[in-house]
Amino acid sequence: MKLYYAPGACSLSPHIVANEIGITLELEKVDTKTKQTEHGNDYLAINPKGYVPALRLDDGALLTEGPAIVQYLADQKPDSGIAPANGTLARYRLQEMLGYINSELHKTYSPLFNSNTTDAVRADREAYLRKRYALVEQTLSNQPFLLGDQFSAADAYLFTVTNWARVLKLDLSEFPNLMAFQKRVAERPAVQSAMREEGLIK
Repeated sequence: MKLYYAPGACSLSPHIVANEIGITLELEKVDTKTKQTEHGNDYLAINPKGYVPALRLDDGALLTEGPAIVQYLADQKPDSGIAPANGTLARYRLQEMLGYINSELHKTYSPLFNSNTTDAVRADREAYLRKRYALVEQTLSNQPFLLGDQFSAADAYLFTVTNWARVLKLDLSEFPNLMAFQKRVAERPAVQSAMREEGLIK
């Protein structure tokens, strides 16, 4: 399988999941501005959505959208525990959390990366993020990971998205449980390996 990624983008989440469960992915870097891959291919011809991640399956099919990709990867190694079994309430809790991160955190960060975003909109989005992080902070107050004691695909996604705060110099120190979570996840060998492979750390 091949993962189309951009260093540090939301595609880091499936990269982490694959590393955690021992799936080796072929990696192809995408320049999200020019829509060209590192091999000179037109990324829009590969994925008309134009953004990462995209996963080329062994049969040639293309799967897009991070929450779908991490669940697909998890289901290749169901005993890994990175996603609860299909049909269980725990699996729906995973999907609930993936959906929350996707709509309430991930998309709220988007305008903060745009240099044309006004100060008023920026302040509004930052306030919204803090409100949404408050729920995550509460969830992490009595357990190490979003679903409990077991690291899951949702944790890979939360770590990836929250890492953007560092790039944007957004101070999240008011959320000590979240900060402890980020440190805990960053120390995982699979996470360090994925970040190294993307050139994010040495």
